[in-house]
Amino acid sequence: MEWVETTGHSIEEAKRYALEQLGVGEGDAEIEVLTEPKTGLFGRLKEEARVRARVRPRYPRAKAERRDRRRRSGGAAATPAPEPPRVSSAKKVENRREGQANMTSIDGTAEHDPALHRRAQRSNSAGRDGSPAGTAAELPVQEQIQRGEEFLKGLLAELGVPATVLAHEIGDDTVELSIEGDDLGALIGPKGTTLMALQELTRAILQRRGSPSGPRLVLDINGYRKRRQEALVRFVESVAATVRATNSRHALEPMNAADRKTVHDTVNSMSGVATISEGEDPHRRVVIVPTDASAPPGELSAE
Repeated sequence: MEWVETTGHSIEEAKRYALEQLGVGEGDAEIEVLTEPKTGLFGRLKEEARVRARVRPRYPRAKAERRDRRRRSGGAAATPAPEPPRVSSAKKVENRREGQANMTSIDGTAEHDPALHRRAQRSNSAGRDGSPAGTAAELPVQEQIQRGEEFLKGLLAELGVPATVLAHEIGDDTVELSIEGDDLGALIGPKGTTLMALQELTRAILQRRGSPSGPRLVLDINGYRKRRQEALVRFVESVAATVRATNSRHALEPMNAADRKTVHDTVNSMSGVATISEGEDPHRRVVIVPTDASAPPGELSAE
């Protein structure tokens, strides 16, 4: 079985994507950690975790062990069947090419051998994109975006929700898929929780069918994400001004990782204040602290 390589924000996430591609559980796979995730200032991810995995090989029992089992069972030791001759990888490639050549006659017409035709089709499909059989091919960015749109449109159709899906590039490596329609509150959920879950599901589909190193996907519904981010920025600026004026800390309510990043970025652009993070997900929160020497000390967040 060929190795597959995947990336993720954490080693566990990268492992999960690898197991999804292989279609097996962790106990049936060999997994190697190639790179651990690296974070920078304010928790910005500098380098994702990278792992490689393959289906664990299943070797047959040794012949001596099989003979011992037959003796213990009381049966007569039968003459072991001769093992088929091993064919080298180069010979296999040569045989495959000969099989493909035999499909076409001298005048260029296809021979009518269904079994040979099916074998040649499988061989061609395995290496048509230049990648080994069983591994995900590197898809162009536009095709990955198109697959994301198709998945969301199919999901909306299954739910019976009339809406449109549009794609927008909002950065060098970020693409926003926007769902527009009426009465989409159920897809947003309280504080955007359903929206975030739908975004993670779409990302997982793209990484499974395409490439884990593709563009970063952001999902929005009727402009909710943009309005929430703008409101959060205004709120954080107000709290930061109060912290700076009173020289006292202020803890915000628990937030998801995307909202915490917005808080860190907003406070980082202001003078006299800084941020730290406390707690564990899903109760992790950001605390805005003054940078005056008389204020209680705090370490910058390492999210």
